[in-house]
Amino acid sequence: MNKKWMLGLLALLLVVLAGCGNGNGNAANNSAQEPSGNSATAEGAGNQEVTLKVATLIPPMTDILELIKPQLKEEGINLELVVLSDNIQPNDALANKEVDANFFQHVPYMNQYNESTGSELVPVQPVYHAVYGAYSKRFKSMEELPDGATVAIANDPSNTGRSLVMLEKAGYIKLKEGVGINATVADITENPHKYKFEEVDLLMLARMLDDADLALMTPAYASPLGLTPKKDALLTETTESEFAITLVAREDNKDSEPIRKLAEAISGPEVKQFLAENYSEIAIPAFE
Repeated sequence: MNKKWMLGLLALLLVVLAGCGNGNGNAANNSAQEPSGNSATAEGAGNQEVTLKVATLIPPMTDILELIKPQLKEEGINLELVVLSDNIQPNDALANKEVDANFFQHVPYMNQYNESTGSELVPVQPVYHAVYGAYSKRFKSMEELPDGATVAIANDPSNTGRSLVMLEKAGYIKLKEGVGINATVADITENPHKYKFEEVDLLMLARMLDDADLALMTPAYASPLGLTPKKDALLTETTESEFAITLVAREDNKDSEPIRKLAEAISGPEVKQFLAENYSEIAIPAFE
């Protein structure tokens, strides 16, 4: 009997120990399932570093983000650039929560994307005016441009309107009253010089300089050709336009601490100085 009693006691002890082991394992699993704080939507979760992914395209956008990386690092934010190859991917990535913000577009373009996709992207901070210009390989002034000239403009709605408004403000065409930046070629009511408008993809505008008499584009596409608004454009847009290149986030994360810190850094004195020293010909700060 004593032997059976001893065996029973040993079995009971093993069950108790096994139960304690399972309890510790569950606690570890529960802890692993809790938010770690290492995401762009976490706010002040201890001292853990937050990774902030920002989709972008080309300089000076990429240069500005690289410039503020060290500053954000000191504030516990690891800024990760996601450099993409066209002007649709950055918004798709942001809307699909593959990135936390993007920096490549103006607000009218963002609004157009929201309307066409039902997304909720929001402007956070205007950064710089990429001065739109009209360029030509054949003529040195708008006065030299002949009647019937072919004028290449972007075919996306926001930049089509932008191009036409710029020409209207300079007195070369007249648009239907009230259309503003929503204007299309069909809204031209007066075209005294009989310009022929050719609408092409934004990324094709630089190539159109060889075929068209005039091409209207941002400095981002003119600069690789060695062209700047101040020196080479036959006509330029004013900085009173609605088209400042802007930091954009989503409605659900626009007020998060990492996005707020990014907005502060991207509109700080270091960025203003950087633009003045390196991009004064093509980019004018859009913040005080």
